[in-house]
Amino acid sequence: MLIPYYFPIKANEKARIAEQSPRPFNGRIKQLPASGRCRVNCQSKLCVAHMPPEDFDCVVIGAGVQGCFTAYHLAKNGKRTLLLEQFVLPHSRGSSHGQTRIIRKAYEHDFYTHMMAECYQLWAQLEKEAGVQLYRRTGLLLMGPEKGRDFQLFRDTMERNAIPTVTLAPGEFGRHIPHVNRSPGDGAIVDTTAGVLYADRALRAVQEVFRRLGGVIKDGEKVTDVQPGSPVAVTTASGTYRAKSLVITAGPWANTLLSHTELQLPLQVVKINVCYWREKTPGTYAVRNRFPCFLHVDVAEHHIYGLPSNEYPGLVKVCYHMGSETDPDERDRQTDRGDIDVLSRYIARHFPGLVPTPAVVESCMYTLTPDHHFVLDCHPSHRNIVIGAGFSGHGFKFGPVVGKVLCELALGRVPSYDLSPFKIQRFPPHSKSAL
Repeated sequence: MLIPYYFPIKANEKARIAEQSPRPFNGRIKQLPASGRCRVNCQSKLCVAHMPPEDFDCVVIGAGVQGCFTAYHLAKNGKRTLLLEQFVLPHSRGSSHGQTRIIRKAYEHDFYTHMMAECYQLWAQLEKEAGVQLYRRTGLLLMGPEKGRDFQLFRDTMERNAIPTVTLAPGEFGRHIPHVNRSPGDGAIVDTTAGVLYADRALRAVQEVFRRLGGVIKDGEKVTDVQPGSPVAVTTASGTYRAKSLVITAGPWANTLLSHTELQLPLQVVKINVCYWREKTPGTYAVRNRFPCFLHVDVAEHHIYGLPSNEYPGLVKVCYHMGSETDPDERDRQTDRGDIDVLSRYIARHFPGLVPTPAVVESCMYTLTPDHHFVLDCHPSHRNIVIGAGFSGHGFKFGPVVGKVLCELALGRVPSYDLSPFKIQRFPPHSKSAL
């Protein structure tokens, strides 16, 4: 059971959370008398008399793709911005690592497709600023039962928004997409604008441009306390930082941080097995041979997606779009491989050119909301605390636009998009939610 967003955190629950994240002090900055001197001859580094002021326009917690782009946009707006990350960069403990992600306009909902138009522009802008390729166009093959609900939602959204597509009839499917077995009754549509984002490269690029703009990144600094107010105070083992506004983009650790602000969101963290499958004949599904990314809907309880062989020569990434619930600090203890069994059967049926046993299994985490839509909103009690959370395994491609709207919220501006699908208030007000 999950605590809904408005549900108050009990004192004993706050104590339990505090025990899990040892604090260097009691969360209160020692105040000075009017003289500016301590009343006692203390040597505490946590007393403001002995601590240099660290004031920023905004602090962003979490240096995944959403936090990095939020900090980048804030710096572009001339704001002194601090980006905090609990792990030493780069790392593979969150949701933004790995070499590749899919970028696509194909979606079930118009509001995502609308946001993606600007995402492509902003990814291209970052490529120019960083002088590095971040995107490779491959197309996205969408497959699924033609009468299935999800397939129809994708198809209708692409038609309404005039997304460039190619529809493959059963008789021509094998000519265009060799070495894939199409199920009887399946439709096949190619989103020709889609492709591969080079994820690790993209994170390095946005961090480098942020630094060039005068931004400050402090990694290896785990946040141990957040004191709402004006200014808001953020404490790590290294000290306390104050800012006019705070943006929390902490992925699987969002609720841990929000507990300091008397807020919990209905978020579920799951561990994903990221699987790579060996080609029987190298190059069969290679990006250089124009094999597309793909998304197969209504084929299992959750979608199955894949990317052509690229980062690991001779290996194709094919993943199940769901995992098993986990504690983000103990994710290695989660060893469920049920999703791998589903994938092995799928590979054997649909991809005859792959060995149906994974050659490499890596891990990632999703942070899910009940409806799998993002949370992009201000804290209901503290308007200078902005929250970006619950990206539900499909948020990386949206990083440039998510960062833009979180920046706008942090600056008190009207956001560029209708954020009603992403509001905290959409969660049920009087019942506990279970995912």
